Parts: sequence; structure tokens; C-alpha cells
Amino acid sequence: MSLDDLRSSLGDIDRKILALAAERQQIAKEIGREKRRLGKPTRDFVQERQVLDRARATAGQLGLSPDLAAAIVETLIRHSLSAQEHDQVAASCGGAGRRALVIGGAGKMGQWFARFLASQEFDVEIADPAGTVDGFRCHDDWQELTLDFEVIVLAATLSATNDILHTLAKAPPSGTVFDIGSLKSPVRSGLRALREAGGHVASVHPMFGPATDLLSGRHVIFVDLGDAGALEAAKNLFAPTLATQIDMDLEDHDRLIAYVLGLSHALNLAFVTALANSGEKAERLAKLSSTTFDAQLEVASRVASENPRLYFEIQALNDYGSESLAALLYAVERIRSVVRAGDEAAFIQLMNECGSYTSARPA
Repeated sequence: MSLDDLRSSLGDIDRKILALAAERQQIAKEIGREKRRLGKPTRDFVQERQVLDRARATAGQLGLSPDLAAAIVETLIRHSLSAQEHDQVAASCGGAGRRALVIGGAGKMGQWFARFLASQEFDVEIADPAGTVDGFRCHDDWQELTLDFEVIVLAATLSATNDILHTLAKAPPSGTVFDIGSLKSPVRSGLRALREAGGHVASVHPMFGPATDLLSGRHVIFVDLGDAGALEAAKNLFAPTLATQIDMDLEDHDRLIAYVLGLSHALNLAFVTALANSGEKAERLAKLSSTTFDAQLEVASRVASENPRLYFEIQALNDYGSESLAALLYAVERIRSVVRAGDEAAFIQLMNECGSYTSARPA
């Protein structure tokens, strides 16, 4: 066969693979509907393991790489779960006949929440001077609206959110209000003011970005501000999803986020900054890259491409932020001093400590 004939054959095979993937996706949706009818959870980890083991075994029989087979099947499973989750959220109809307002809804996470609420059949409106979002009724100024919404989501910047909360406290709306800020220190006074004024308020932190589709394996943090009804209303929005819900108080939240977000962001920015200041050209380093370098640079590049104002807020506005940065400085200096001293035993001890710490993390 000629090269063109071989390429044509590959195209035919690709079409067959995609047709089978589409058929599989449709069956997965039917499985999801049957699970809902039987009251079974959407995700079945035992079944997933059996599917992956079967794929690896079949690959061996076909002379195909088991890792390749597992990667293909894992992708198919993920997309199947995503389809089932979307159907589950839509089937819940939790927002049918109810109205929701997303203040700051033109931003990336604001748009995510607008779509998420709309998928539950909420009648969603957006208030944001930054612009309009296709498919939603949009307003420039939320203060010009009658706030007769069952749910009000605050997706503005942290400083703006705190101002909005204080303004809402002057005439608390009847619906549930919650912010989605990455930090709670900067909005602490506004949350307290609205709560003390009789508003129904909770605080939520979705631990994922706006590109997230499937919430399985993702976490959503709920901060209890003393209003059980508001907290339950916020949690119920995520009940049909596969997200893991975590309860936390405000101070614990920001102390831990200083490490989970603040430290990880700072480390990756420091990595790129060190490279940029090294005098070595990026294209030259790319030719000499290693597995570790490539993986680290990929993560660091994603961090460097994010919203710099948001990431500055995460560093600068957390009451506990200096602790994680001090820990980073101490760790770098410890490594530097051990290496400069040529102390192999101390370096081995340091690596063993790291191994012990990371091995304790759940798989």
C-alpha cells in the first residue's frame, strides 16, 4: 500500500474508534439514568478498577501497551462520568422556578457558576460592569436591581466582595448569599456584617478553576458562619455532583489555604523567576529538559498565565500568608546551606523527611 493509502486506512480506523466512543458515551448515559432510578451513586470505584484491569488484560492479548489501553479507557471513563454528572445535575431540577443572581458573573468563575446554576434550571441573571455574557440577562449595576433572588453568588474580586457584603448588610435580601473567594480574611468583616444584620449568608470556596467540567475528585469548601439554613442551601447546590464537600471554619480555611494555594503559587512563580533571571534562554533549556523539569515547568507555566491580580490577592490579603512564605524561604536556605557545606548525610536526611511526609498523603 502507498503512504496515502495507509493514511486513509488510519483515517477509517479513527472514524470507527470515534463512532464506538460515541456509542459508549450513550450507553454510559443510560447507565447513569438507571443508577438514579435505583438510587445508586454515580461513581463506582470498584467497577472502574475492573474496567481498567480488563483493558490492561485485553491490551496484553492484542500486543498493545497496557499503559496506553489504561490511558484510553481512563479518558473514556472520565467523559462518561462527566456526562452522567451533567444529567444528574439537570435531573435534580433544584432551581426550577427559582431565580439566582451572580454578581461578577462576567468573570471566569462567575460564568462557571452562572452555567452551573442554569443547568439546575435556575433563572440566572448576571450583574457585572465588565460586560455581558451570552445566554444570560445581564445588568451593569446590581444595586439597581430588586434583590428578590433565592440565591445570590458573589464572584467579584475580594475587595469588591467585601464592599458588596457591607452594602447588602444595610438592607439584607431574603435569599441565600454566598461568596466564592479563595480567601476569607479579606471578606471577614463583610460576612460578619451581613450575618449580624439578619442576612442569610454562607461562604464557599470551590477548589477548582473555571475550565473544570467533571467535579469528581474536586473539593468544595463550605465555611459555616452560623446560619445553618444558608449553609445547607449552598451545599444542596452541589449535592447532585460528584464533588467532595468539606466543612471548615474561616480561620482554619485561610491558614491552610496559605499552604495549599499561597505556597504552591509562590514556589512556581519563584521557579520561573529563577529561570528568567538565570540568563539561560528558554529554548535552550527546553532542549536539555528532563522529566522533572518538564513537569515542573508545565505547572509553573499554568500558574504564570493566571490572573495576576487574583494571585496577588491570594498572597497579600491572607492574614496567614507570611507563614507559608517564611516556610518556603527557610526550606530553600536549608537546602542551600546543606549543599554548600557538602553535607551528604544532612541532604539524605532532608530527602527522607520529604519522602515520609509525602508518603503519608492519601492516594
